[in-house]
Amino acid sequence: MLHEKSCGAIVYRKYHGNTEILLIKHVNSGHWSFPKGHVEGDETEVETAKREILEETGIEVNLDPTFRETVSYSPKKDTQKIVVYFIAKAKNTDYVPQEDEIAEIKWVEIDRAGSVLAYDNDRSIVNKAKKFIR
Repeated sequence: MLHEKSCGAIVYRKYHGNTEILLIKHVNSGHWSFPKGHVEGDETEVETAKREILEETGIEVNLDPTFRETVSYSPKKDTQKIVVYFIAKAKNTDYVPQEDEIAEIKWVEIDRAGSVLAYDNDRSIVNKAKKFIR
């Protein structure tokens, strides 16, 4: 069994009195989710999440490690993947998609995110994040 680990975050901003989160649409699968990616070398989970968010979106963040949620699933036969998610406040809000991986990026009002996200795991994390951010 191959084990993979990725880290990312629910990136948010306050906009006109609303809380919005950043969603990315993956080129390969076409589904909407959060910025994340594989741990490289001896990176910490926080370092991985911040690097991946910056690489995929061009957004720098203040990451809060006190919110830490994990999702585990099998992306393919004989592979188990763990994804660690944090919450991160965007320092800048203009994004630049990483062309080879990201088809589209958008800010979505946090209460509407559930209708855009493809997976129950992601919707569950947003619900936990809502309580944490407010």
